[in-house]
Amino acid sequence: MQILFIVAFTCIAVALLTASILFPILTRRTKIQERLEGLATQTPARLSIVGKKTLWQDFLAKLGGKVRVAPRDQSKYTKLIIAAGFRRETVAIFLGMKVLLACALPVVFIVFYALPKGILLEFDSLLYVVALAILGFLLPSIWLYRKVEQRKTEIFHTLPDILDLLTVCVEAGLGIDAALVRTSENPMFQKNPLAKELRAASMEIRAGKVRAEALRDMAERTMVDDVKSFSTMLVQTERFGTSLSLALRVHSDSLRTKRRQIAEEAAAKTAIKILFPLAFFIFPTLLIIMVGPAFYKILGIFK
Repeated sequence: MQILFIVAFTCIAVALLTASILFPILTRRTKIQERLEGLATQTPARLSIVGKKTLWQDFLAKLGGKVRVAPRDQSKYTKLIIAAGFRRETVAIFLGMKVLLACALPVVFIVFYALPKGILLEFDSLLYVVALAILGFLLPSIWLYRKVEQRKTEIFHTLPDILDLLTVCVEAGLGIDAALVRTSENPMFQKNPLAKELRAASMEIRAGKVRAEALRDMAERTMVDDVKSFSTMLVQTERFGTSLSLALRVHSDSLRTKRRQIAEEAAAKTAIKILFPLAFFIFPTLLIIMVGPAFYKILGIFK
C-alpha cells in the first residue's frame, strides 16, 4: 500500500513538474499576436461624454455651486479652465477648492499653532489667519494660471510639427478634414493637447458644424495666438481657393523662425540674468579665496 502511494505521489509530482515546464512554452505568444493585441481597440461597455465624478469631486462641486461669482469672473474662470485642458463643468470644482483652502488653512493654523500657544486673540495671529485665508483662496488660481501657461507652451512648440504632418497628408491627396483626423490620430501626438483639440474640432465638423466655426472655437479654447492665426489661415485658404499645402508649409516655416527667434532672445538675456548671481555670490567667494591667505600673512607680519 505504501509502495502504491509513493508511486502515485511520484507520478503526480512528475506530471506537475512537466506541466510547469511546458506551460510557458505552449502558451507563449508570437510577436505578431502581441502586436495585434496591442493594436486591437477595446470597446468600452458604457460610453459617456462626461466622466463620473468621485465623491470628493461631487463635494467640491456642491461647495463651489454655492459660491456667487460675478458673470465676468465666471466667464474668465471658464476660459481658463478650458484653456488648461479641463471640461467646462469643472468650474464648480475649482471654486469649491478655492473655498475649501480659504477655510482649511486658517483652521489648521488655529488648531495646531494658535490654540496650543494661547495666542489666538493677538493681533499677529489674526493677521496670519487673514493672510492664510487669502493665500488659500489664491492658490488654485495660481496653479490654474501655471497650468494654462504650460499647456500653451506645449501647444506652441508642437504646432510646427503638426503643420508638417498636415502638409504631408494634404500633398498625399487627403482633404483638409481627413488630414485633420489623420494628424490628430497619429500615435506620436497621442497625448498632445493640440492633437486633442484637433480631434475635438474634427468631431464637431463631422457632427455638422461649419469648419470655420469649429476652427475658431478651437483657437478660442487654446488661447494661443499662433493657433488663431493657423485657423484664420485655413479659413482664408478655403475662401480664396489658394494652395493649401503651400500655405501650410509657409506658415510652418514662419512658426519655426519665430520659435528660433524666441530661443535666441532667451539666450541673449542669459548674460544679464547671470550678472546678479555672479556679483553677489560667486565674485565675493573668489575674492575671499584669493585674498584671504594674503590678508592673514600681512596680519602676521604686523604682529
